Order: sequence, then structure tokens, then C-alpha cells
Amino acid sequence: MDASGMDHLPEGPVQRMVAAANRHDLDAMVQEFAEDYENTTPAHPARSFQGSAQVRKNWSALFAGMPDLSLTVHDVATGPDGKVWMEWSNRGTRADGSVSSAAGISILTVRGDKIAAAHFYLEPVEHESGDADAAVSMAVRGAAGSGEPS
Repeated sequence: MDASGMDHLPEGPVQRMVAAANRHDLDAMVQEFAEDYENTTPAHPARSFQGSAQVRKNWSALFAGMPDLSLTVHDVATGPDGKVWMEWSNRGTRADGSVSSAAGISILTVRGDKIAAAHFYLEPVEHESGDADAAVSMAVRGAAGSGEPS
């Protein structure tokens, strides 16, 4: 497997999109999305959008803000319905020297030779929120974790 995980991806628009992103070739990347592309972000519904113009806006800012941004594909599954389930991550250095890292799943719908839609589940990687017990406690008690009224 190569470092970016590209050998996992089926030939087509998803593979070309990831390759273009890793080259920071914005035009080639956006070309892989349908003009009426629909991005659904279930964990953050206000972030959902339609149109390849927003893809261009988002990735233009990402490439400018993190000149070393790279994507890695960890695993892929495909279905007969044009779906590509991609586990992936990204990493880049911000202008202030801090590192941005995110990981998750994107469920992409390919229509013809374009990415027509995605359900986008990408979250920042963080190491400070505690172990599994702490996560369950926070889910049950809330962010304060104490169970005491504030």
C-alpha cells in the first residue's frame, strides 16, 4: 500500500479527487464533483451544503491555510449502488505551527463519472477527552461530568 492509501480506492472520481487533493490541484479536485453535489453532515447539520462551488471555497481555504495538508485513505468499501464508503484522515500544519488532524468516514455517491453526494463524518482528532469510561460518563452526565447542578 502506498502512503496515501490510494491503492484501496476504485478507479474513478473518488480516486482522482483524493489524488488531486494530495497534489493541491484545486481545479482537478473540484472537477470530480457534480455541480449539484449534495453534502450532508449528520453530526453538524448546519454544515451541510449543496453545490461544487462550496467544495471549491472549502478546499481553497484548506489548501491556503495548511500548505502541507495531506489525505490518507485507510480503507474503502464499495456497493453496487454507486456508493463508496471511505475511511480517511487528513493532517496539516496551520500558519501558527499547530497541527490540524481529522479522521472519519465519508459515504460518497458516484453518479456517472462524478461525485454526486456525500454523507460526511469527519471529526478533529483529539487526545484530551479521556478514555471510554470518561466518554460514557460525559454522555450520561453532560459536559460538567459531576452530576451536580451548576
